[in-house]
Amino acid sequence: MGAGVLNTYPDIAVRAGVEGLMVYTISSALPMMLFAWVGPIVRRECPDGFVLTEWTRYRYGWLTSFYLSCLTIGTMYLYMVAELSAVQAAIETLAGVDALPVLIVEAIFTSIYTAVGGFHTSFFTDNIQGGMVLILLIIVCVGLGVYFHVDPSEPKKSGMLEPNLLANKLIYILPVAIATNDCFLSGFWMRTFASKNNRELFWACAIATVLTLVILTVLGLTGLLAVWAKMVVDGEQFVYGDERSANAFFYVLLEMPGWVIGFTIAFTLSLSVAAYDSNVSAMASTISNDFFRNKVPMVWVRLIVLCINAPVIVVAIKAPNVLNIFLIADLFSAAVIPIMFCGLSRKMYFITGWEVIGGGFGGMITVFIFGSIYFKNAHEGIKLLILLQGLYGDDWSAFGAFVAAPVGSILWGFGILIIRLTVLKIYSMISKKPFTALDKPDPTQTGMSVLRDAPHVDADTTSESVVLDRKDPTIMPELMEIHDEGGHLTDAFHLDLENEFHLNDHHMHLHHRSHGAHHDPGVIP
Repeated sequence: MGAGVLNTYPDIAVRAGVEGLMVYTISSALPMMLFAWVGPIVRRECPDGFVLTEWTRYRYGWLTSFYLSCLTIGTMYLYMVAELSAVQAAIETLAGVDALPVLIVEAIFTSIYTAVGGFHTSFFTDNIQGGMVLILLIIVCVGLGVYFHVDPSEPKKSGMLEPNLLANKLIYILPVAIATNDCFLSGFWMRTFASKNNRELFWACAIATVLTLVILTVLGLTGLLAVWAKMVVDGEQFVYGDERSANAFFYVLLEMPGWVIGFTIAFTLSLSVAAYDSNVSAMASTISNDFFRNKVPMVWVRLIVLCINAPVIVVAIKAPNVLNIFLIADLFSAAVIPIMFCGLSRKMYFITGWEVIGGGFGGMITVFIFGSIYFKNAHEGIKLLILLQGLYGDDWSAFGAFVAAPVGSILWGFGILIIRLTVLKIYSMISKKPFTALDKPDPTQTGMSVLRDAPHVDADTTSESVVLDRKDPTIMPELMEIHDEGGHLTDAFHLDLENEFHLNDHHMHLHHRSHGAHHDPGVIP
């Protein structure tokens, strides 16, 4: 949660009223629970990973992993642009000075201290980030109560309490956009893999969901107050649907004493730095792991990230609206994630990287086709790919784009699947070779899959141990599932299920006997 939230939520509140604000805040908070559901599945299938691209490499192969890595870096790049753009808006609105020097200092300073301190520095700033937001909210709320006055009859007269078409569109657009885009953020996945067990992951996501909902709602209320108080900015009254809505939070602060403004500027910079360093660290991790397989010294990776800051600053200065920047990333993620996450289901084992890559590109092609038909102009169809009109147009183009992207992703993906299977079947018939495209693959010998593939051994001389976290609520159901699928546990371990465990205070050791070298206890083979 960086400085960008100071722009986007008041922005939506001014444009779409109370309904739009609530849709946006709920759509932003609830996707946190997605990691409580998807995280355990990904960690089970890829226990040695720490970002989504590692699972993608394991599930779909290196090419799909490279494809996702490029999209992930692009998303983080746009988030870095959004952070600096938000800082620019705060500095120039509240202080009235050129923000370029501040942006340069923030980008360089953040890159340097993350290079020196590593990922732990980013985790540290994340831990204090929530406290900074709460302090900022308390001061803003007190300032609003003391220095800001609204006629009690104004909220009803403004029309912002009534349902509206834009807010109704957002009921679909924002959940799809935010939920899929959160999956592109490596910072979330790093924390998902770092959680001790699934129970702690669930409660962390639940707490984050509640706090996010409260904080973003309070921030968004400043947009409503700017309209209800009939503020005058640059000689013009602030009204419902005002095009200056992105700076509503800062316009409200201009009505307060100088110390509140100064404090807000300082905290805005702190929030931005905390969010910016998370993106810098995640980008460095992605580049090092996914592009160089950790074979290049981190100093060179950090230099690459430092160089990326230059175009980030240039684009941030020219960026028209922070929300529009987020929407570009959202649209691409909406075209990629649906077909990719089909692979989370074991029943979809036949989905390959061909379908994922083709489905992602197909989703964006579908957006272009929709835009070209809707506007009756291919050039406008291309412009729709970057949502130049944002969410606030009087048409259905943005809504249609976010329908076309995920639907097109699925249709193109399964269309490619049918073509691939057809070609392989014809080849099998011609070459007289077996058709194996629909054969279930053998599970990889890691984590829980060791249990699934443990062979029956009659003459064995060595023993292996699989150490499982007894606090993990998914372990016992998973073991029972394996047992119920065909008695593989009994066959493999020669013991009843209830006798397979040797418990202590922290772990349970599941022993089975097999051929091969001895593994130390505590190590998952």
